[in-house]
Amino acid sequence: MSDELVFYTTPMSRGRIVRWMLEEVGAPYRAEILEFGRSTRSAEYLAVNPMGKVPAIRHGDTVVTETAAICAYLADAFPEAGLAPPHGSRARGPYYRWMFFAAGPVEAATTNKTLGVVVPDDPRMRGMVGYGSLATVVDALEGAVSGRDYICGDRFTAADVYVGAHLGWGMAFGTLEKRPAFEAYVARLNARPAAIRAREIDDRLLAERQAG
Repeated sequence: MSDELVFYTTPMSRGRIVRWMLEEVGAPYRAEILEFGRSTRSAEYLAVNPMGKVPAIRHGDTVVTETAAICAYLADAFPEAGLAPPHGSRARGPYYRWMFFAAGPVEAATTNKTLGVVVPDDPRMRGMVGYGSLATVVDALEGAVSGRDYICGDRFTAADVYVGAHLGWGMAFGTLEKRPAFEAYVARLNARPAAIRAREIDDRLLAERQAG
């Protein structure tokens, strides 16, 4: 059975998060660069992800979609990279907590802001919305990254890849306000060699596509 690691992406998508994660892992991988609405809707790719969305990975016979799930999977599949707290460690608690906080409340709240969806200021309505309010989400994030180098303390993990990418993207495009704690945290992460390599790869691919 082949253990080839295949990465399906486009250079301007959430695939940039997975590219960064793959560069942190350091294992060899093959990238399949797709086009929205064309190769992402091909029968071949729909067999990988019926949603026709990127990113996705295939590791041998295992297919993983959803960016947070891919980051968590890669951290466990390549433990030598040290990107997840050891199994059985209580540090897995905050690791999972903040990774999936970004995948749930942060993603939903910022998407709704972009779409102009406003949750009514009614406790009954807010109770139906998992994130409550964007302000509450932002305050919780600020508390999570303040007073520590990384979201799980003094150790960089896959949760930092996922949370840091959302913060960087949100501040760049105005869906998350810039706060000193966010800017310091993202700057620290963006200076990592793997983050720099990943950006350079995707920026080059994007420039080539735009030039073409």
